[in-house]
Amino acid sequence: MKPSNVAGSAPERRKADAPPPKPISPTWLERAALHYLERYSASTEMLRRTLARRVEKRARLRGEDPATFAGMIAATVARAVSSGLVDDVRFTDTRLATLRRRGTSSRGVSAKLAAKGVPRDVVEAAMQAEREAMPDGAAEEIETQAAQAYAKRRRLGPYRRPDLRAAYRDRDLAALARAGFAYGHARQVIDMELDTEPDAAE
Repeated sequence: MKPSNVAGSAPERRKADAPPPKPISPTWLERAALHYLERYSASTEMLRRTLARRVEKRARLRGEDPATFAGMIAATVARAVSSGLVDDVRFTDTRLATLRRRGTSSRGVSAKLAAKGVPRDVVEAAMQAEREAMPDGAAEEIETQAAQAYAKRRRLGPYRRPDLRAAYRDRDLAALARAGFAYGHARQVIDMELDTEPDAAE
């Protein structure tokens, strides 16, 4: 067994001797915000959380209280909003379309967007616009189409091998229910017949 190094390892000594990071400033925060927004589409709250995490890390290394910089974070986020770099409505519309293509139910959409910090009224307005964009009387098709997309992605119901479909019917209905779809939509999709047979592989 190697003897312990009471003075600490060389990397630890170098880390201890390293100077503290530069002070937290509006310029540094703005650069951090731009770097993040160049890589990711984000809601206002997502940007705020990201900047708060970075401030907390740097403040801890400098021995400072992260709460001191709350106003600076809020001002940076406000500038991003006013300049159009962050737009909750635009983010919500884009994310809603993506989630629907993946087969996300209305309940799932609401939960996922809430987790991203999008205000409820923004989510509700986007979903209302989605319904109004459908032909008269076809708003219910949104949920059915999403349920079908989910079933296709998970290979449920009509997307199973024909010889396995009946045996897995209840399980597939339960899977759609757990994904947030109402029983009527789940049953409609699980019992539907496709114009073409699914691939033989399960």
